[in-house]
Amino acid sequence: MPVPEDMLRQAGLPRQAGSGLFETSTYTCSHCQYIVIMNPERTRERGYCRGCDSYICDPCTAKRAKDFSCKTFAQTLDEAIARAQKGENGIILP
Repeated sequence: MPVPEDMLRQAGLPRQAGSGLFETSTYTCSHCQYIVIMNPERTRERGYCRGCDSYICDPCTAKRAKDFSCKTFAQTLDEAIARAQKGENGIILP
């Protein structure tokens, strides 16, 4: 699906720039599973969590800077499943 022309203009890109195949490097944040498109022109350091030894997105980096927490998405899911198995939060498993 092509990118709408008004979005291309807002981004300062030429006409038809969003109509072809776009390939670039990405990574998935281990804390929230957000897929980050890596900007090769970025000068700031990327967020990195030593707790889970993974790169993390900017919002998770900001949260980690405040409370020094490291909770991967897998850990969050495991906790939700454990709560569901105990019948907490109104979640019913088959």
